[in-house]
Amino acid sequence: MEKAYATDLSNAEWECLEPHVPPPNRRGRPRVHTTREILDAVFFVLRSGCPWRLLPRDFPPWETVYFWFRMWRIDGTWERLNATLRERLRASLGREVHPSAGIVDSQSVKTTGVGGEARGYDGGKKVRGRKRHLLVDTEGLVLEAKVHSAKVPDEDGIRLLLEHARDRLPRLSHLWVDAGYRGTGARGGRRRSWA
Repeated sequence: MEKAYATDLSNAEWECLEPHVPPPNRRGRPRVHTTREILDAVFFVLRSGCPWRLLPRDFPPWETVYFWFRMWRIDGTWERLNATLRERLRASLGREVHPSAGIVDSQSVKTTGVGGEARGYDGGKKVRGRKRHLLVDTEGLVLEAKVHSAKVPDEDGIRLLLEHARDRLPRLSHLWVDAGYRGTGARGGRRRSWA
């Protein structure tokens, strides 16, 4: 690469991430670009918000970068990286690696006409599109995320969000949620036991 960007990984950051990124496959055509170059390009797109096709020429071709971004999404690499970094940060803050409490909320967002069943209408927010549910720890670090049709009520959305969380978050026992998750119309945030 010819030019360094503010989003490029430092040597210390790369040493932290390298063990958690899948190594190049020994079979097939050898890679032309290093994993670090691919990560630098992905972080540039995510931070700058530029479209993949407008990735500067200092980076590998956008098709290559997008291919690896998508492959790592499908095989769970991004989730593993997030979990590893979250656990390291919690440990450095003197917290237990696995949180015992979390906060859940959702947001309905408009989407284009494409999407089929993944789109729906949220009558409460008057939005046609998708809904994202997010579970964060008390530090605001993402534990789980789920995207589905906006027509899914919050009570059902939280079940979808938490169905795989029990195995990954063994200490999680309390959730802070708003009234939409109780279905009773009560005001303010409530702490709910999750056992």
